[in-house]
Amino acid sequence: MARDQGRPEFFVKFWGTRGSIACSGPDTMRYGGNTSCIEVMCGSQRLIFDGGTGLRKLGREIAQEGPQDIDLFLTHTHLDHIIGLPFFVPFHIPGNNPRVWAGNLLPDRTLKGTLSDMMQAPLFPVPPETFRANVEFHDFVAGDTLEPGPGIVLKTAPLNHPNGACGYRVEFAGRSICYITDTEHYPEGRDQTVVDLVQGSDIMIYDATYTEEEYPRFVGFGHSTWEEAVRVADAASVKTLVLFHHEPTHTDEFMDDIAEAVDEARPGSLVAREGMMMRP
Repeated sequence: MARDQGRPEFFVKFWGTRGSIACSGPDTMRYGGNTSCIEVMCGSQRLIFDGGTGLRKLGREIAQEGPQDIDLFLTHTHLDHIIGLPFFVPFHIPGNNPRVWAGNLLPDRTLKGTLSDMMQAPLFPVPPETFRANVEFHDFVAGDTLEPGPGIVLKTAPLNHPNGACGYRVEFAGRSICYITDTEHYPEGRDQTVVDLVQGSDIMIYDATYTEEEYPRFVGFGHSTWEEAVRVADAASVKTLVLFHHEPTHTDEFMDDIAEAVDEARPGSLVAREGMMMRP
């Protein structure tokens, strides 16, 4: 995609596109088997969303750039979205200043306490206290508006998912990227909270775990369908729809069929692949 001359760099890169559990193997090589992790660059400032297994590879790349500030925003703290955090190399390098954020835990829990519960015996041998970087943990409430850097506005909203989740809209340099994963639609119509958050966005990344044929077997699991993604995108006048959080049993061939179907239903829509980069 051509860059606009004189405009600040703004792009999203996909490091983990799979949902629920990582699934490596020859059947998932093209769309990817790592769980949720995307990188959004706003000029020189890096925002990371979710810490699934895809975070490990991103962390190795970041570590080669030297000490820096990093903001990592979690949709929620289910295992497939945080399992990469202990293996994120920048957490283990002095001089880095990572900030980790979550908007789904208050008032009953905190982010630091939740991650500490995961990273302790007998579940994990190394606690967060061993991080050598200056790691900060921040809790907020889904619905808050954050400003993680100059010229960056991060709007948030609650999603319909067991134990809660948070959707994000990144606004920068007159453009917008929305990240809406781990949310279940409602039978009576569009989720207006989601429609309002993504209204008019340049890119909407949306949880399309199931097909409508599969969905009745998984009602209440907290995930949506590619068909609902199309309806939300149309209702909110989204420019480009990207399907995300692929079901672990969906092979590359199955995903090819979905890619063809969604492009037919809404031309220009895409299915996220690991390594894919997009500029709004």
